[in-house]
Amino acid sequence: MIYFKYSKNVYWEGELKMNETLEIKKSRKSNIKKSQEINTDIKVNKKTFFSTVKANKELLLLTVPGTIWFLIFAYLPMFGVTIAFKDWKIHGSFFESWLKSDWVWLDNFKFLFKSSDAWLITRNTVLYNLVFIILGIVLPVTLAILLKEIFNKRLSKFYQTSMFLPYFLSWVVVSYCLYAFLSPEKGYLNTIFASMGMDKVSWYTESVYWPFIIIIMSQWKGVGYGTVVYLASICGIDKTYYEAALIDGASKWQQIKNITIPLLKPIIIIMFITSIGGMFRSDFGLFYQLPKNSGALYPVTNVIDTYVYRGLMNLGNVGMSSAAALYQSFVGMILIITTNAIVKKVDEESAFF
Repeated sequence: MIYFKYSKNVYWEGELKMNETLEIKKSRKSNIKKSQEINTDIKVNKKTFFSTVKANKELLLLTVPGTIWFLIFAYLPMFGVTIAFKDWKIHGSFFESWLKSDWVWLDNFKFLFKSSDAWLITRNTVLYNLVFIILGIVLPVTLAILLKEIFNKRLSKFYQTSMFLPYFLSWVVVSYCLYAFLSPEKGYLNTIFASMGMDKVSWYTESVYWPFIIIIMSQWKGVGYGTVVYLASICGIDKTYYEAALIDGASKWQQIKNITIPLLKPIIIIMFITSIGGMFRSDFGLFYQLPKNSGALYPVTNVIDTYVYRGLMNLGNVGMSSAAALYQSFVGMILIITTNAIVKKVDEESAFF
């Protein structure tokens, strides 16, 4: 009996050892399988990438002209930002001038900010763009909502076309149309004033009127584009929301307040971020062509863009003009990154990046 027990114990020990070896073998096999699966996944990913490129080669070929255009006209000229740090002198070709011009680093920026015009052009640029941003959201959204409520579709299309047409007009053409109204001698407004026994107004020498003229003309020309963008977004809203609101007895104002405006929030945020990014960039034609480059109006019409142009044309100071343009671009970049970060904290889905 003792021998039997001993042999039984030995048998159990041998069985345990066999089980342990089997488990080790199984674990080794599973590890080998996992490594093989990882390798196959990498191969599948590689195949998927190349197969995706091969499957979409026609679409990728279509992007080649746009990529080349951006490289040549957007990224290659960025080498020119170095001019802002040089005392630019013309010595033949561009590269010869670049090599022979001395580095002055931040002297051009110091000269810009020490001048009396730095505060003026920055103030005008920022204040005008703040007004343009606010009105550029409020007016188009309001008009888009009103156009959506017009039941006569032909009349709605007529209004859309009428508002959108000025967007395609050049500021040169618009400036002459405005001159027909504001001409000191034979303008429509001065003719009306004279017929009523009032004094004529010298519009192009009185700076007090021009902030309002510039804002009105800017919105008249650009409101159609924004209206079409917001109207397209409103037309994309599911009609069942409004049907459910009508069943619940909601008025038109309640529908606009609780359905239309909240669903327009993503596109409003996108337009707001892009507008903030361009706060230090002004419409050159609006501030140069519209006031006929009148010197008496410089205090209210001189912005960064016109300052850069006049610095090049009148003073020939390429370095300072480049410094002003670089300052404009750098601050615009900081503004758009900051605005996007704020939007990301409030609503992450509405942020650009």
